[in-house]
Amino acid sequence: MAECALAVSGLTKRFGGVVAVNAVSLQLSRGELHAVIGPNGAGKSTLANLLSGDLAPSNGSIVFDGVEVSHLSADRRSRMGMGRSYQTTNIFAQFTAFENCRLAAQSRAPHAFNWLRGALGYREVTREAQHALAVVGLERRGAILAGHLSHGEQRQLEIAMCMATRPRVLLLDEPLAGMGAEESASMITLLRTIALDHAVLLIEHDMDAVFALAQVLTVMVNGEVLDSGLPDAVRANPQVQKAYLGAGEDHV
Repeated sequence: MAECALAVSGLTKRFGGVVAVNAVSLQLSRGELHAVIGPNGAGKSTLANLLSGDLAPSNGSIVFDGVEVSHLSADRRSRMGMGRSYQTTNIFAQFTAFENCRLAAQSRAPHAFNWLRGALGYREVTREAQHALAVVGLERRGAILAGHLSHGEQRQLEIAMCMATRPRVLLLDEPLAGMGAEESASMITLLRTIALDHAVLLIEHDMDAVFALAQVLTVMVNGEVLDSGLPDAVRANPQVQKAYLGAGEDHV
């Protein structure tokens, strides 16, 4: 059986009288890509924010590598091995691609850096940054300012920054948003490779990408899980077709 990396049970988030996420339970396993889909306002990004620690849950449990983390900050969860990307690209545009990855790798250093020592003198950090760029296919773009990279490359860089922190779980919020066909194909290949030895939660609206990648599919509607399981079984569910995929549409 696949190794369970993240187990979520009864996760709920209330904003006053509004229940954005209601009693959601799911599991992420290493070597598996688990996609979460649903219409706008379904609670998908709120779920990712709860898992990463950007939001505190109202109720429920989040167990990461056997440790209850629902009370821990986003920084603590990140240091434990949880990586996160956001709907809006989150990079340092004025730094090079390599410097972005180096900063991410540097955040995992076990002690403070000596400010009198040049950053390149920390060889392990440099190796981590270079490796992360290579994983996403940007090894030849490291000297380019991040703000000068294409949109697709910036999304790749954000994932490289996650990889530089040595995560075991990756929470990816719409990594294909705004991409053309060629960039999307490259990202799908990258995500498929990363999922071989990571637990990946993918929130995505591109249904072609979802069904090309997902080994487990969860559909959320109005903050709740409508169905979850193998992609072919989930998309054959009449309730799912009616609520989101659209019964009778070509992509069902």
